[in-house]
Amino acid sequence: MELYPPEVPPEVPPEVPPEVPPEVPPGVPPEAPSQVLLDEVGPFSLLEPNAAANAAAPTAINISIVVPLYCEADNIDHLFERLEAVLSRLSRPYEIICVDDGSHDDTVQRLKTHRQRNPRIKIVVLSRNFGKELALTAGIDYACGAAVIPIDADLQDPPELIEALIAKWCEGYDVVYARRRSRQGETWLKRATANSFYRVIEQVSKVPIPRDTGDFRLLDQRVVNVLKLLPERTRFMKGLFAWVGYRQAEVLYDREPRYSGETKWNYWRLWNFAIDGIVSFSVAPLRIWSYVGISFAAISLLYGAFLLIRTLLSGNDVPGYASLMVAILFLGGIQMISLGVLGEYLGRVYEEVKGRPLYLVRDAYGVSDQGGTSLVGSREDQSLTKIPDTPATVCFSKSHM
Repeated sequence: MELYPPEVPPEVPPEVPPEVPPEVPPGVPPEAPSQVLLDEVGPFSLLEPNAAANAAAPTAINISIVVPLYCEADNIDHLFERLEAVLSRLSRPYEIICVDDGSHDDTVQRLKTHRQRNPRIKIVVLSRNFGKELALTAGIDYACGAAVIPIDADLQDPPELIEALIAKWCEGYDVVYARRRSRQGETWLKRATANSFYRVIEQVSKVPIPRDTGDFRLLDQRVVNVLKLLPERTRFMKGLFAWVGYRQAEVLYDREPRYSGETKWNYWRLWNFAIDGIVSFSVAPLRIWSYVGISFAAISLLYGAFLLIRTLLSGNDVPGYASLMVAILFLGGIQMISLGVLGEYLGRVYEEVKGRPLYLVRDAYGVSDQGGTSLVGSREDQSLTKIPDTPATVCFSKSHM
């Protein structure tokens, strides 16, 4: 009798439980995983691998003051004196982020002197003058407080108002803007042009921009997170602050004259700034010139029909070489203006598609990449000594999404 070894049953692999898809919060369609991620860990998850950890971690700093500066050396001492007096009364952890926008006086040196005295003063030095809007953007990018308050260095916006802004914030508002009740130290022409600008942009913009407001306001951290996601390069920050929405409130104040020095904003710069604001938040200029073109075409058609009928009936043409030349030159001017309006919009498209960084940082003291800002080789020197042969820092290039 032939013996065979007993049959061994084949090994059965352990049963793997089916993969359960992540739970989708109510109100969010299942095909929107990025929105789920955005709601769970905040907007930074769309930009950085370690965003979830940054968003989940508690914020140690409660108040971030952002101060863009350009040749404001004479105002710095008094600015810090008033700022620190207010912040010390609040008894909240704070930081003061000073962004030098390519100053050619001793602004940076004075900032370093104050930082040696108070390490909560942090300095970002841009590689050149990028303009106030981008300097303000850099300060907001570096801020990591639960609330961010931009303020000018010329002390026209009183630091003592910060307490009122924070009080409104504690009531549950996400944006608390300071609205000017009066404007001291300004000429009647500047007040009139500013009032006209706010009236115009109020009419043509789909975004309600509060009248007589500047950059002085309080922004909650979640509003700041949204602002950091915006990739546009031609920036009108007052409009962007209004565009984000959320719960907003106002605090009235009387604007003071400059503490020292002269304003860097002449009428030509203010004119260009007004054009940036209107073009950034409205297509009304394009529509206006469309209506102008239709109107002139209709008038020309009617006048041509009148001349044709008159010539057929009377047999005489209409003399008037001078009036004809005036009409041609007038219509030519209208065409040039309309081309200029088109050029403004086309130029902004050109600036956007180049994809250059918003700004470049030459030196940074005391700041880090906490607020979602991407740093490459930043100079983190507590001793404020210059590191030789260190390449310039390329900072926060917002990619197209």
